[in-house]
Amino acid sequence: MNVPGWLLRHRVTVEPYDGDSAYGPTYRPAVEVRALVAEQTKLTRNREGVEVTSTTQVITAPDLDCPPESRLTLPSGRVTKAINVANHTAPGLPVPQSTEVMCE
Repeated sequence: MNVPGWLLRHRVTVEPYDGDSAYGPTYRPAVEVRALVAEQTKLTRNREGVEVTSTTQVITAPDLDCPPESRLTLPSGRVTKAINVANHTAPGLPVPQSTEVMCE
């Protein structure tokens, strides 16, 4: 069971991080996804395990391709980066599956 579509009230544009080049980070083509966006401050850990502050959390369907460092454009128009991504699954349990993205 996936997170119900009626909960995903926002539209977010995701540009998946593809790596670094001689000219800086590169991204794959942008995709627009339905999401639930909460702009609140939370502590989280980045890829190196350092504790950092997240200002926005994005909940989407479980099949989102959004590695850390991906670029997201929020409904407000603000562009941010993904700090970490968590896939929430519970096979066999009656709870919705989703992907949570913690953003700068």
